[in-house]
Amino acid sequence: MPESMAETCSCSSSRTFSWLVKSCLPDPTPTHPAPRRPDPHLLLSRPGNKAPPPLPSRHRRHDTEADADCDPAPSLSSLPDDLLLECLCRVPLSSLPALSFVCRRFSHLVDSPLFLRLRRSHGLLRRSLYALSISDTGHALVLSSPTPLLAGAVWEPPRSSAVLPLPVGVFDGGFSHCRLVPIGRFVYAIGRNVAICYDTWREKATPISPTLFPRKKFAAASVAGKIYVAGGSSKTSAVEEYDPVTDSWRVVAEAPRRRYGCVGAATDGVFYVIGGLKVGGRWEAPRGGRLDAHTCAGTIDLYDVEARAWLRSRAVPGGGCIVGACAAGGRLYVLASHAVELSFWGWDGTAATRRSRKRSGDGCDWARLPTPPVPQQARVGGAGRFACVGVGDSTVVLLVHISIPSSTNSSVCAGGDAGRRGTRSFDKEGFVLVYDAIAGEWNRGKELPPALWRAACTCVEC
Repeated sequence: MPESMAETCSCSSSRTFSWLVKSCLPDPTPTHPAPRRPDPHLLLSRPGNKAPPPLPSRHRRHDTEADADCDPAPSLSSLPDDLLLECLCRVPLSSLPALSFVCRRFSHLVDSPLFLRLRRSHGLLRRSLYALSISDTGHALVLSSPTPLLAGAVWEPPRSSAVLPLPVGVFDGGFSHCRLVPIGRFVYAIGRNVAICYDTWREKATPISPTLFPRKKFAAASVAGKIYVAGGSSKTSAVEEYDPVTDSWRVVAEAPRRRYGCVGAATDGVFYVIGGLKVGGRWEAPRGGRLDAHTCAGTIDLYDVEARAWLRSRAVPGGGCIVGACAAGGRLYVLASHAVELSFWGWDGTAATRRSRKRSGDGCDWARLPTPPVPQQARVGGAGRFACVGVGDSTVVLLVHISIPSSTNSSVCAGGDAGRRGTRSFDKEGFVLVYDAIAGEWNRGKELPPALWRAACTCVEC
């Protein structure tokens, strides 16, 4: 793709059509072009011929136009889809948003899964982290950052504004603890009885169909261009599938356990439902009046999307409570909490590795990885919230939000009037950690602004 084409695609000037727009217009070349006039130089080269009289200027201009009509330029729209995709996938990222506005055919092609696969095969995919926080006023705060979040990377708003107004009638408070699921350039924010689709190119949010069952703190991930959700409800164990093409949900399976507070991940065609608490069909306390929080906290259910079957469940060694999980490069990463310490684990979830383990009967499939450097005081006396995001094949980004009781007010909280009233003061801290699976080490990433410490985060490829 010529460089001049990329510059024309991103140009918003109304003086001229872009080269891509012209390529979609019908070819004005006539079927039978006008015959050429004899070349005067050829006539003079014959013996006995004299120079013809000069033609009027209007005839000379007519000859120039006729000569141009005899050499028609090829039209880009005349190419078949496979060749046209090869051309479009090489357009620079800054010009990609303009492609969908050229014509309907271009819009369908750049939205197809093949478009992303071609850009990935040519090494042209760019990964960006998006942090989204939806407020009570019906607006969303969006920031993005290139990956990795090291070496001077910054969080910055999209091209237009960091504040994204939500569609009218969408916000009703159901986005608390929403899950973000990326498919191509689109980010799907799924909440309780509400859902939106955010287009990162056009920077616009549109409402989509909500889940069939109300859910909160559930597992969600994408497999083969569709979204799967499970858990987050005490009334159903249904696993739902969302098709972005038809904007519709359907039940595809029943989960082995009903979980609340779980997280989701997906790799190699398998949907993982991870951690959380086991809940029953009714909101009743079990015998003894308390809920055993470790019933499902360290277990994982595996759903094979293509086979429509559940695989053998897994459990994290040590019996920890899983507080974060993601997938990157065919590998599942989980962060587990053990009361006063954290542990970080990796598990190879590729189909070939699963078949090998099944034949050999090997159950030692977890590998303990370096523990993220979270402050000790946060692990012991604070309340933490963790979010794991897989980036590419070998990077995990961990967002940490910690609320620690203020040391200056600890005595008051313990025995003073404020402590008896139940009011406490907290110091809040939010930071970003980046794990490099190749080097096997953690590094400190670029911190998010305080307004986004509790934001949901995901990685978008386009």
